[in-house]
Amino acid sequence: MTDNPAAGDHRGSGVGVLGEQLPRFMRLMHGLKSQHTAEGGRDRAAHVLLFPLCRLGPLRQGALADLVHADPSTVSRHVTLLVEQGLVRRAADESDGRASNLVITEAGRAQLDRLRLEREAYLRQVTADWTGEELQTFTALFDRLLDGIAATLPSDPMSTTDDRTVSA
Repeated sequence: MTDNPAAGDHRGSGVGVLGEQLPRFMRLMHGLKSQHTAEGGRDRAAHVLLFPLCRLGPLRQGALADLVHADPSTVSRHVTLLVEQGLVRRAADESDGRASNLVITEAGRAQLDRLRLEREAYLRQVTADWTGEELQTFTALFDRLLDGIAATLPSDPMSTTDDRTVSA
């Protein structure tokens, strides 16, 4: 905290601007998601589940639904598609033979690599007129914002700061 009221006002206005930017960001991300879903249909939405399976390893379907904050029935439909496409396979859960874990296949990893390349190409386009320093500053600050938001949520292994290259 600072004793300087002017500094406090500046920070307050910055938080206000951020408060206005976040809903816009969320609307834009929803628009991108809708566009990609329209282009790739159900496949595109299902493929997002590959990120946590790659990062965290085998997971039960219910745990996967919890991680992505999605309805279990929706995740079930997506998992069925991923299995049909050979991107995920079911493996017996060693701790409970009645249950199964979802495991990403080599084809799933290859699809994940394609998704990453598409994302990076899009971001290269969007940030084409940014300097390297601007991009570095933004990513560092955005990472801090994401960490701060993650810290307010219930424990979520996907929000850890290690190995961000395989997160969604």
